[in-house]
Amino acid sequence: MQVDTNNIPNSLIVVFGLPGTGKTTFAKALAAHLNWPHFNTDVIRSELGKRQEYDEPTKAWVYTQLLERTATELEKGRGVVLDGTFYTEDLREACRNLAAHYRRPLRWIQVSASEDVIRERVSGPRPYSEADFQVYQKIRDRFEPLKEPALKLSSDAMQLPEMVVRAMKYLFQ
Repeated sequence: MQVDTNNIPNSLIVVFGLPGTGKTTFAKALAAHLNWPHFNTDVIRSELGKRQEYDEPTKAWVYTQLLERTATELEKGRGVVLDGTFYTEDLREACRNLAAHYRRPLRWIQVSASEDVIRERVSGPRPYSEADFQVYQKIRDRFEPLKEPALKLSSDAMQLPEMVVRAMKYLFQ
C-alpha cells in the first residue's frame, strides 16, 4: 500500500501488548514506513542504565522518560510511534493526556501471539527485552483491557508487511 505520508495527520500511535508478541518488530517497521520516531520502553530502560530494575519507581521513571521524548517530538509537529506493554489503564491514561494536550489523534494497536509462540520467542536473548516466560505470565495476569477501540494484529498469523498494510488502512482510511 503506497501512502503519501505528507498527508497523514501527525498522530500518537501506541503499539501495546504482552511481552514476546512482536510489538517492537512491528512498531519499528510501522515507524520506518511513516518516517516517524519510534520510542520503546526497553530501549529507554537500557539507555538509562536500568536493565534488570523493574520495581514500580523505576518502571514509572522509564515511562516518564518515554512520554517526555514523545512530547518533544509532538511539540515539533511530528507523529510518534510508542512501543511498550502499556498493560494498565494508568499507563495508557498518560498517553491519552499527552495526545489531548497536543491535540493529536491517538491510535491504539494491540499486537498478540499464541502462548506457544511467545514461550519460544522469550526463551532466548533479545537485544533489549529481558522478559522471560515468567514475566509474560505476570503481565498477562495483570493486563487490563483497553477501554476504546484498537486495531488487533496477530504476529503469528500475519507476516510483517501485511501487518503494516493493515495498520496503515486502520490509521489513515
